[in-house]
Amino acid sequence: MTSTKFTEVYQKIEELVKNKPDDLLFRICELLKQDVYHYDWVGFYVLDPGNNELVLGPFVGKPTPHTHIAMGKGICGQVAESGQTMMVQDVTQVENYISCGLDVQSEIVVPVLKDGRFVAELDIDSHSPAPFTKADSEFLSKVCNLLTDCF
Repeated sequence: MTSTKFTEVYQKIEELVKNKPDDLLFRICELLKQDVYHYDWVGFYVLDPGNNELVLGPFVGKPTPHTHIAMGKGICGQVAESGQTMMVQDVTQVENYISCGLDVQSEIVVPVLKDGRFVAELDIDSHSPAPFTKADSEFLSKVCNLLTDCF
């Protein structure tokens, strides 16, 4: 994926955020899945501080049984604890990986931080082997920074 394509998609997301539709997060998921060929499942997990777990929010892709994830569990739980992006090119190499389907080969999870605190994350699964690059990480971090006021 070229940086030009990421710029185009980011501009579309900026426009959505500016217009603030009620289904903003869902529409961002749709846009990312539709416009980035190696994004096969796109969704948000939101921190439930009362239960100290992640709760599945809007997503696009196959349904997942993982609607609640404990802190530290799987890639999503690790990102929630660390507040750092995790890019995994081969999910079979992650010891406590939570499988969402046999098709998933790679995953990137990017935190949404508000005032320096973890509040949510953008989770993307890919059916392609090792598709994610530094450009994906930088692009998705920009997207997540744009969304801090949504949480």
